[in-house]
Amino acid sequence: MTLLSRKTDYALLILSFLHQHREGGCAREIAGRFGLSRAFVANILKELCQKGFVVSHRGVKGGYVLQRPLGEVNLAEILEALDERFRLASCTGHSGTVVGDDGCWISPVCPIKGPIAEVHARIMEVFRTVSLADLLQPHLPMATVQSVLARLPMREPCTAETT
Repeated sequence: MTLLSRKTDYALLILSFLHQHREGGCAREIAGRFGLSRAFVANILKELCQKGFVVSHRGVKGGYVLQRPLGEVNLAEILEALDERFRLASCTGHSGTVVGDDGCWISPVCPIKGPIAEVHARIMEVFRTVSLADLLQPHLPMATVQSVLARLPMREPCTAETT
């Protein structure tokens, strides 16, 4: 099981390419750089354009450029915009809230539905603190990781009841 869909994974590659090539790039050029299907890259670029992450320019010198710097775009934005499947369980939605009609027959009495939704919300909170520019760094500095973890609300640890 992977957390990122192939479309989201490729979108991150495309955005990283456009970040490194400020003058922009076309679907053919980007697909060739990563060995991807040109049609799939073109479809992702079209969606990135519709969602406001890139801008397209027509003509001989046309192509795509970033709409805003990757330092202003966080990982959660990309996931929420492109990956409708991103959730820990069928009963958790993008915002981490419990979705009403999720198709699970045990959902009304499920003891883990709420906690799973909370875990999902915490993961998305961390993703909101990671910009796409951060992803392009060789690694996240440990101070950044510790800073993010320190801001997360901590709960009391569970204690096992003995019988």
